Amino acid sequence: MNFQGLGKVESADWYIDLAFRNATKVGRELKGQLRANPNSIKRVEIAKIAEIKKVLHRHIGLILLAFPSIDSLPEFYQELVRLTLDYAELKKCLGAMNWVQGKIDYFSDTYSNKIKRCHEFRKMISYSKEYYGRIASVLKQAKKQFAYLEHARRVMKEYPVVKTKIFTVAIAGFPNVGKTTLLSRVTGSTPEIANYAFTTTSLNVGYATIENIKVQFIDTPGALNRFEKMNYIEQQAYLAMKYCADLIVFVFDFSDESYDLDSQLKLFKEIHKVGKDMIVYASKADILDEATMKDGISKVKKQAKVKIVYTDAELIQKGIQKLIKSENS
Repeated sequence: MNFQGLGKVESADWYIDLAFRNATKVGRELKGQLRANPNSIKRVEIAKIAEIKKVLHRHIGLILLAFPSIDSLPEFYQELVRLTLDYAELKKCLGAMNWVQGKIDYFSDTYSNKIKRCHEFRKMISYSKEYYGRIASVLKQAKKQFAYLEHARRVMKEYPVVKTKIFTVAIAGFPNVGKTTLLSRVTGSTPEIANYAFTTTSLNVGYATIENIKVQFIDTPGALNRFEKMNYIEQQAYLAMKYCADLIVFVFDFSDESYDLDSQLKLFKEIHKVGKDMIVYASKADILDEATMKDGISKVKKQAKVKIVYTDAELIQKGIQKLIKSENS
């Protein structure tokens, strides 16, 4: 899903000014074509109302069209909305746009009909002024809603583009343990990587073809402890594993260069609670001595309660292939 296409939501005053300015232009052009009499004034005022209705209806419609139906979003994005925005307020604001659009239609049709039936110049102008006041009032009543939708748009444009309907592998583990290297080896080439920057780090999403099926890989950074203690990107990574991943590959590093084994085991156990199929991989087998690898693998098997710890990326790929075949059979 891609939120990059969400267009800017302007202020209520901006929409009022645009609509009234366009209406003035239409009225001026029409006046130049007609003689000054009550009937021509009627046509001009009706044309100005029609222009205001058209401009506002189009722009409010674009807002409603651009924002997705929140309840119909995939679970990952629903949870992301709840994490980053006031879910109820966002729905309320979108509902307010429907209300604004309905009021614009109602007042435009009502006052257009009033002017059509009117035969007095002063009354026509009075109706027009009433109409302009009603329309301005409607938009100004939704001033806060316009502002919140623009805030929501800016937040949502920063969401990572994660596909929720294709086979997904999440690669988990602490930073700098060899996840990116594994990703390259599993795919057989350097996959296409998109980097979505956030406050402290980034969530990487890449794609590769395995068994003639496009597979999505999500590199999930950070120390995923209790959800409320995670930073923003870690919370996103957790949600991606929970709602998008079909398989999680956890990467251990026995070199002790950055993280001790106890910390890595603690992180593994936290991620195991997500309840997804998991494969365990020990990185840097080509540079660590055999004794260090054996000791690390033994501890992981015992404390993490896993039967197999892979050290070969090709075997990881076969595990992914096997899982894809089982899901498609």
